[in-house]
Amino acid sequence: MRYGVFGDIHGNLEALNAVIGDMTAQAVDVHVCTGDIVGYGANPSECLSRVREIASIVIAGNHDHAVAEKLSIDFFNAYAREAVIWTRRQITGEERDYLYGLPLVHQDEVFTVVHGTLNYPQMFDYIQTSYDAYLSLELLKTPVCFLGHSHVPVTFYQADSIDMTLENVIEIKEGMKYLVNVGSVGQPRDENPLASYAVFDSDTMIVEIRRVDYEIETASRKIIEANLPPILAERLFYGR
Repeated sequence: MRYGVFGDIHGNLEALNAVIGDMTAQAVDVHVCTGDIVGYGANPSECLSRVREIASIVIAGNHDHAVAEKLSIDFFNAYAREAVIWTRRQITGEERDYLYGLPLVHQDEVFTVVHGTLNYPQMFDYIQTSYDAYLSLELLKTPVCFLGHSHVPVTFYQADSIDMTLENVIEIKEGMKYLVNVGSVGQPRDENPLASYAVFDSDTMIVEIRRVDYEIETASRKIIEANLPPILAERLFYGR
């Protein structure tokens, strides 16, 4: 089975459509969303519609729950708060209810999905250090967990100790556990503006991080035209 694992779309319809096209070319069987469908970008409803159309597994991101008023925005930065408030005005009541009801964690026999961390997933903390990774790896019951939130594709893995890699191809080896951040579709932050997602083949147990070009100019222009903070448009060009 081939899984397309993607998230942190953040209302960027151009990036999402490009990634969906690449997933089709990669013969993906099952689509898995790691959360943050909305926030920052100018097409929240359209992105919600596309994700709901294709994805059989969807978990909540912090922006999803914030837009649904399930999570306080007191600790969001000013630009994120403004985008959340704007997004609340754009979506329907039914879309809000959908976001409100998204689960924090998915686990099956092969993999786990969470937006931030497995320890206290409702807190939406980041996994950025070996100790952060340790706290989630201790709770991981499957060989691999897919996540997002930091918008940076990186993999932490544990055998005798915890290490990390920025490699784009990761082999899930027996007896080891992996936390794979699939990066961001709609707002990459690793200084690479290309949309990021992962393809996971459960037969070969190989994960590939893929980067996809999209119409950044169009996505950026829409943000400006929506009177969202201009920095949200500018940062798309620089991937940060």
